[in-house]
Amino acid sequence: MKRTRNIILCGFMGCGKSTVGILLAKKTGMAFVDLDSYIEKKQGMTVSQIFEQYGEEHFRELEKQAARELSEKNDVVIAAGGGTLTFRENVEVLHRNGVIILLDLPVESVARRLENDTTRPLLNRPDKETAMRELYNKRMPLYKAAADMVFNADQSPMQICMEIMKAI
Repeated sequence: MKRTRNIILCGFMGCGKSTVGILLAKKTGMAFVDLDSYIEKKQGMTVSQIFEQYGEEHFRELEKQAARELSEKNDVVIAAGGGTLTFRENVEVLHRNGVIILLDLPVESVARRLENDTTRPLLNRPDKETAMRELYNKRMPLYKAAADMVFNADQSPMQICMEIMKAI
């Protein structure tokens, strides 16, 4: 069987990685894996619980292991967690068998989408919007450096999906 590269979707929280990833997988006949869900399934606990019980450093180790495992697969659309591609090691591992696509969403749109979201451990704090903006400004240059292609994520998931399919 012909070896097919994976498609790795990256971007800030709330940019639509999972939604677009599911659509892209259906349209291309590839499998879909959400990296955070993959970790949750293997650990038997949510990302929030892992953060709470073991801390961010432990979660990042689990994330590196998951990135290595998923990079070994073929024909997979992977929705990377918001922090996954801020680590050089993960970028290199996922690049070996994949094309990295950034779903670029302006910080104002992110703020709107995450306004009532309480599932993000790094944003569960009183200064949520300030924390979100700081994290966004820190991560966006890393996403751009990792990405092979960048798409505007401030449009419908189907539009994004169709643009990605045309490009690849």
